[in-house]
Amino acid sequence: MDASPGPVPPADFVWPGGQRAALSLSFDDARPSQLDHGIPILDRHGLRGTFYVSLGNLRDRIDEWRAAAATGHEMGNHTLSHPCSGNFPFNRDNALEKWTLERIEDDIDEAQELLEDLLGRRPRTFAYPCGQMYVGRGESVQSYVPVVARRFVVGRNAFDEMHNDPGFCDLAQIYSMDADQGRLDRLIGLVEAAKRDGGWLVLMMHEVRPDSGRQTISAEVLDGLCRYLSGPAAEVWVDTVEAVGDYVRATRGGW
Repeated sequence: MDASPGPVPPADFVWPGGQRAALSLSFDDARPSQLDHGIPILDRHGLRGTFYVSLGNLRDRIDEWRAAAATGHEMGNHTLSHPCSGNFPFNRDNALEKWTLERIEDDIDEAQELLEDLLGRRPRTFAYPCGQMYVGRGESVQSYVPVVARRFVVGRNAFDEMHNDPGFCDLAQIYSMDADQGRLDRLIGLVEAAKRDGGWLVLMMHEVRPDSGRQTISAEVLDGLCRYLSGPAAEVWVDTVEAVGDYVRATRGGW
């Protein structure tokens, strides 16, 4: 018999301040353009983002990343070496198909130690590189979701198709939707859909540049989205993945 907690009915799940939905803006890899364009846009609108950082990029501009963390932006774990499938030619020498659970545990734990040393705070949420949550291949494939669940409040997936049901979602593998190359009307439509369902929408982005492109959200679109979200008519709680994850867990009674 399944003894796990059951879902919280949507009518019983209430967001803070009477808001109709929650939204987290997340950015991967600590790309320099996030410092140059993304964080200034968020700060201008009084919003906090979540940044799943790659150690090399973080070290290159560590003082600026420390300053961003000091103002309330979340810095999350994105592994030490960013392992993905060897189906990506750039990752053939670091392919998850060749990894073990022990190796991914060590990689995540080393990233935790380094991030705590560099930033002064241990990350509490994680983003799966490339949205891939396994090691091995064929009959030897193993999920590393349990590894993440033991260490973090939230594990964020990637390239998903909808927002999260806060009363049901698995916090170790929450959905996020790709906002790169997104049009403003589409992104606002995703927010409105989350509001209709009382959901938690997590958006994932990489580069923030004047022009849109592969793995890039245009600064104009991000600014327009933030302007919409920071207005009183939005009725959306915008906060970090950590903050929303903590609230969901507490509201559901610790699971």
